[in-house]
Amino acid sequence: MTRPTSPYLVPGFYDRALAAGRHRDIVGGRWDETGRLQLALLQAHGLQSHHHLLDIGAGALRLGCKAVPYLDYGHYWATDASRALMLRGREVELPDPDRLPEDHLVEDADFAFPALPDHLDFGIAFGVFTHLPQEVTALALTRLAARWPDLGVILFTVFLVPEGQEHTALRQPDGVVTHPDRPPYHLTEAAFRTMGDAAGLSLTRCPDRLPRGQVLWRA
Repeated sequence: MTRPTSPYLVPGFYDRALAAGRHRDIVGGRWDETGRLQLALLQAHGLQSHHHLLDIGAGALRLGCKAVPYLDYGHYWATDASRALMLRGREVELPDPDRLPEDHLVEDADFAFPALPDHLDFGIAFGVFTHLPQEVTALALTRLAARWPDLGVILFTVFLVPEGQEHTALRQPDGVVTHPDRPPYHLTEAAFRTMGDAAGLSLTRCPDRLPRGQVLWRA
């Protein structure tokens, strides 16, 4: 049997997790800490309350429950492979769910970015590409750049490994073991820059220290 490229692709994964009340657990843990960190990173890169934000791979709105109260009404948009997961987050994690219109939560399993506005100021994909093989990450970058050629700032996280070590498992600074062929995935800096170049994105590596040794990039 072929192993899924991501645990989120296992049939029934979301249904079982939601039925068990595990909507927080399946987005990676450190719920409050990571949500606050994401918003702080965006603010450090210039996010203000009047900006329009796209949260890619938003899950159960770990960032959304911080960003929605901060942003002006209707300025937060989110995508995820499971709309049910986002709706659960809206229902139980937002201080005021009415501040987030339901149609701003868009199911998107293949980075097609449907039903989203033509103007956005900021985007973030935090802990998303860490769970995707390189060819899917490359596709996501290409489609993102094509969909919003004038997007102001987008932040990504990936796991990096030194050149020559990309084909074996490697323990990251915070202890997590990453892999070339299963999640959590890693890649080299050169490989990620090549993806950015192919998509027409100008990538800058940021110095921030992130949970589990992820590396922050700005495009």
